[in-house]
Amino acid sequence: MVYTESFSAPPLNLREAMRYGGMAGAGEDMEKRVCGIYDEISDKLSYRVCYGEFEIAQCGDVLDLGFMKTESRGLMKNLHGCGSVVLFAATVGIGLDRYIAMYGVSEPHKSLIAQAIGAERIESLCDAFSDKIEAEAKSRGLYTRPRFSPGYGDFPLEAQREIFKVLDCPRKIGLTLNQSLLMSPSKSVTAIIGLSKEPKNCGRGGCSSCQNTDCSFRSEDYQG
Repeated sequence: MVYTESFSAPPLNLREAMRYGGMAGAGEDMEKRVCGIYDEISDKLSYRVCYGEFEIAQCGDVLDLGFMKTESRGLMKNLHGCGSVVLFAATVGIGLDRYIAMYGVSEPHKSLIAQAIGAERIESLCDAFSDKIEAEAKSRGLYTRPRFSPGYGDFPLEAQREIFKVLDCPRKIGLTLNQSLLMSPSKSVTAIIGLSKEPKNCGRGGCSSCQNTDCSFRSEDYQG
């Protein structure tokens, strides 16, 4: 069963948006500019997620996710001890892409700031959805693992094809995948959240358990 849900706009994390745009520490004037552009685009954003739960099993070096099989060691490590996963796709909608395209030539600074805001918006949506899954898991006596996306580590980006197929992303939330495995709308995410009977000390978004400390998108809470 695949479910679809719409979320209210999560609060804007201005610090994160500015960091995504390379504007960290740029000062109050830039903060006001970012907030002004957010006001322009906020009514163009939608927050939609489709998702389903699948039982998983591991046989040797092969992980059966219920909808596909993979030999990704990184994903196996992330899901160690899990009996099932929540697979989801999330998007903030095509309105942001249209805004970015409209100002890409005439006012590129607006386009760049909108890109940064979009990165923050999709992460905030994923966090809101992860919080929902964590709360539901807790009510069932389960714990969640950090979300894990295709293209991260050795989990191949080609997994997107199976994910889009099983979640029916185009029909459910208007999210499409082209031949180059690029998603449209661009500010979209697909990911897997493991469910386990055993707790594990890791953050909801994965930064606390990620070894890539040089990642420019790493949350400031996990820098160093």
